[in-house]
Amino acid sequence: MSFDDRNNPGDDPHGDDGYLTGKLLIAMPTMRDPRFARSVIYLCAHNEEGAMGLVVNRLIGTLTFTDLMAQLNLSAPMAEPEKKIHFGGPVETSRGFVLHSAEYQQEETMLVDNGFGLTATIDILRAIANGGGPSRSLLALGYAGWGPGQLDTEIQENGWLSVDADAALVFDEGDLDHKWERAMAKIGVEPSMLSGEAGRA
Repeated sequence: MSFDDRNNPGDDPHGDDGYLTGKLLIAMPTMRDPRFARSVIYLCAHNEEGAMGLVVNRLIGTLTFTDLMAQLNLSAPMAEPEKKIHFGGPVETSRGFVLHSAEYQQEETMLVDNGFGLTATIDILRAIANGGGPSRSLLALGYAGWGPGQLDTEIQENGWLSVDADAALVFDEGDLDHKWERAMAKIGVEPSMLSGEAGRA
């Protein structure tokens, strides 16, 4: 398990017309991959080289922030001992990421256009533990990744819908079971009315 000082995966997403950086991906009811069934994913980067995002509505068992800090041999006052750890996706599942509000920035923080930042360093964990981190954050292990054109193909095949992200939905840890329905509601779509037929993406 690691948080590090390397740059986050994905190039700078700014200015990529036609891509979905900063949006939420919502799995269609017909999603065949059980790892992504009823998942909501915040897309941190999406460009011609591929895409990278974090699942925001699934936890890793009962792992807490306290557990994570102990496993990383970090000590801190623990301002948020019950903060939960999310399953960010099936890629590099031992690597940690913090998706957070953009008022908090480090040199290594990747800023996304709509007020979100992504940081993967030990320092942000210490800041959160000390109560001096970002005002809102989501801690995740692993990420969801797609190669060049792969996500675009999955969207065309009716695997995903997309909608604008909002902090209330992304960072709410108290209603994980209903995040998928809430994301669908942002589009004005009833899940029961969706089918697996190609067409609307």
